Amino acid sequence: MLLRIHHETPGERQVLKAVEILKNNGVVIFPTDTVYGLGCDILSSKAIDRLSRIKGIPVEKANFSFICYDLSHISDYAKHINNSTFRLMRRYLPGPFTFILEASSNVPKIFRSKKRTIGIRVPDNNIIRAIVKELGNPVLTTSIHDEDEIHDYITDPELIYEKYKKIVDAVIDGGYGNVYPSTVIDCSGDEPLIVRQGIGIIEF
Repeated sequence: MLLRIHHETPGERQVLKAVEILKNNGVVIFPTDTVYGLGCDILSSKAIDRLSRIKGIPVEKANFSFICYDLSHISDYAKHINNSTFRLMRRYLPGPFTFILEASSNVPKIFRSKKRTIGIRVPDNNIIRAIVKELGNPVLTTSIHDEDEIHDYITDPELIYEKYKKIVDAVIDGGYGNVYPSTVIDCSGDEPLIVRQGIGIIEF
C-alpha cells in the first residue's frame, strides 16, 4: 500500500490507517526529517522479527532506534538522564538527531545491547510524530539503504514503494526524503560524544 499523507497537516484518517497497520504487526516505511525509515511497533515481536529479516541482521546486533513523540515519552524508555543531557535534548529536539541513552526497564530486553543503551529520536516531522502519538508508544526504526545508487538512501517515495511494496505493508509518501542521516550523540557516558556526524549540527 502506498499511503499519501500531507507532511504539514497529516490527515487523521491516513494517520489512523498507518496506526492500524502497525498495531496489526505491520512493517511500514515512513518519512522523517532525515532519510526514510523502516519501522514497526516496538511491542510487536512478529513485526520485529520481520524487520530483522528484511535488514538481514539479528535484532540484538542491529542499530535500531526508537522514535518518540516528545521528551516526556523519552523518559519512559531512558533512565538516569542528567540535567545537562536533558537540556541538550530539549534544545535540539524535535530535530535530526539520535541520542544514545541508558535503557530503562520499559525497553524490551531484546533491544538492550551489552551496554544497555538505546537510540532515541524525536524527528522534526509531523507525519511520524502524529503516528507515534496515536499509537501510544514508540516506533522502532532503521534507515533504508540503496547501495546501488549514487547516494546511500532513496529519496523518492514512489521509487521506495516500487522496491519494497512486496516486502512491507505500507510505504507512507510524505514527499521527498533527505540523503543525509541523523547525527548520533552518545550520552550514556560522562560526556556527550558525537559518534556519527549527520545532517544535524550540535554544540555542547
